[in-house]
Formats: sequence, structure tokens, C-alpha cells
Amino acid sequence: MAADTDDMHDPGAPLAGRSVVVTRAREQAAGLIGELEALGARVIACPVIRIIDPPDFSAVDAAIETLASYDWIVLTSANGVERFIARLARDGGEPARKLEGAHIAAVGSATARALVRVGIAPDLMPDDFRAEGLAEALRSRGVGEGARVLVPRALVGRDVLANKLQAVGAHVDVAPVYQTVPAVADPEVLEQLRGGVDAITFTSPSTVKHFLAFLEAARIDAGALLDSAVIAAIGPVTSDALRVRGFAADVEPEVFTAPALVEALASHMRG
Repeated sequence: MAADTDDMHDPGAPLAGRSVVVTRAREQAAGLIGELEALGARVIACPVIRIIDPPDFSAVDAAIETLASYDWIVLTSANGVERFIARLARDGGEPARKLEGAHIAAVGSATARALVRVGIAPDLMPDDFRAEGLAEALRSRGVGEGARVLVPRALVGRDVLANKLQAVGAHVDVAPVYQTVPAVADPEVLEQLRGGVDAITFTSPSTVKHFLAFLEAARIDAGALLDSAVIAAIGPVTSDALRVRGFAADVEPEVFTAPALVEALASHMRG
């Protein structure tokens, strides 16, 4: 449902009165919504995915039994951190203590912050917050022939990191700790979309895929809606997901984080 902020902000605020759609999962959307509202935006919360357990935890449970055998544990999202830590804690004990002595890598600042919140300081975070940058950073730290790497992540995701590390001889175990599934569309939000919006934010390829599926199911013309709105993508992977579906991102921040996305969108809409 939209949050009406018109009366709460200076009309000169960068996004004053602009309707901005947030497609992020409800569990993750609060920070992004708050930052947009602080700049005067009228936010339309349209979570298109839900985060749930994977079909089974056998891969990660087996990895947890042999954590000491891994040279690196690599986290590629804040969701991955939350779900992996929860799995570590299921039989009691302190997850941070169980990971003592392990080398931990985070794909970007949001993932690193999620680790810090549970008392774990990552040993590595690349300058390029993508799988490509993370793979290169790990290789520069000696990950190669014979190295063992655990990647707790989504059930379905990009295989770039695993493929690049395997190409240099590393043994990579990909262990699903969550999956994304479509959320249920809110009829009120769909009506707002039919009326047109000023901007739409996408924070992952999954949000692109499921937002377009929402529109198709509701018989809303995706081309008309997206062509008339500013499309903001959090980074090049999300922009690529839009591009293969025939849409181009108008906004893509240099740093692939939600705060940077908000800043870039505000700058773009100020003209």
C-alpha cells in the first residue's frame, strides 16, 4: 500500500510528491522505503517476492558438520547471512563462535553489515559488489587449486562465482539456505500501477522477473507502465535482467547499494 508523505515533507525535497514503486521483498524493504520517504517520495510498496526455506537443508547441514574443512565461507546476500546464521544456531550455541578461525567473505556492504550485526567481521569484501568482483578478490587472496569454498546462498542464483572459482581449481560447495517465491499481489497496489507511477526500483533480477509476472497476470501493459516511469536498478546484474526483457534502466548507481540507489534516483529526478 502507498505511504502518503505529501504532508510530511518540504515540497522542495528531491522526490517530493513523486510516486516510487519498491518491489523488494517485504522483509528487506523497510530501509529502502524509509530513505525514499525521507526525500519526500510517495512510496508504493509492491513486494513481488517472498523469502522462504529451501526444499531441504541437506547440503548446508552437511557443510556445517565439516565447517573446519573450508578455507573460505562466502556470503552473497544479507538474506544468505540471516538464513545461514539461523541454521548454525538451530542446535544451540553461538554462531559467531562456531565460525571462529574461518575466513569469511561478503559480496558487498549490505552483506558485510548483516554479518557485523551478528558479531562476525568479514575478512574480505571486494570493491566491485558483484560475483565477478568477489571471485577476483578471492583469487587475489590465494583461492585456487585445492581450496575449499562454501557458498550459502539462494536455491536459484547466478553461478558466476562458483564457476570462476572452479575454473582455477577450487572446490566449491553451493548450499541453498533460502529461496525466493512470488508474493501475492495487492489489488489496491495493482490499481495504483494502472494509473501510472513516476519511478520503479528493482534490487535484484528476481524483482524484475516477478514484477513483470505481476503485471502480466493483472493484464497491465508492462511496456506502457515502464516506458512512462523512471526505471532504477541497483546494479548491472539487475540492469541486465531488465535488458533481456526489453527494458533499459534509467538509473544505476556506481555503488550497488540501496542508499546509493536512492541517491542516484533523487539526482536523476531533480534533472
